[in-house]
Amino acid sequence: MMNHYPPSIRNAIKSLTRLPGVGAKTAERLAMHLLRAPAEDVTELAQNMVTLKKKTRLCARCFTLSDTELCAICGDPSRQPDVLCVVEGPAELMSIENTGVFSGVYHVLHGVLSPMDGIGPDDIRIRELITRIEKGGIREVVIATGMQVEGESTAAYVAEVLQTYNVNITRLASGMPMGGDLKYVDPITLKHAMEKRYAV
Repeated sequence: MMNHYPPSIRNAIKSLTRLPGVGAKTAERLAMHLLRAPAEDVTELAQNMVTLKKKTRLCARCFTLSDTELCAICGDPSRQPDVLCVVEGPAELMSIENTGVFSGVYHVLHGVLSPMDGIGPDDIRIRELITRIEKGGIREVVIATGMQVEGESTAAYVAEVLQTYNVNITRLASGMPMGGDLKYVDPITLKHAMEKRYAV
């Protein structure tokens, strides 16, 4: 049936199906919606996608997503620079930020250790974490990786490599479900886990 559409619509549908979770039927509905939408809305959407790709980078300090060299959190003088929270990715960082309970800074690993998938310490940003600790000024490292097997093994590895440095190492406390993914934990549970973190 798609072959009856003109090439402009077929090409739009084909492009939309490349998005995760978008099948042919959904892509067709989206294309039809865009076709009916005001031209300025479609232009704005297209421009925002181009800007997203062109401007988004990693923060030079914590490695979360940013439009500038330093993200808004790293550039905020009101944050506690001596308390560093280690997270798996930007989504986990945002989950913690949404609780409003953490006032320190972050370090984004961009993954977890997973030997089965060939992901070792050199494949995530552990070396950069050590470099930050070596520079000094960090009093506490909060390990906030997920409670699934890979998150736990990453937390254990990070705690082990940081044992030789003069920092307190803590882990999110009870309330976090075993095997749970941090970015899906509700804000109240996550808030209590951050407030009741424990030494490792």
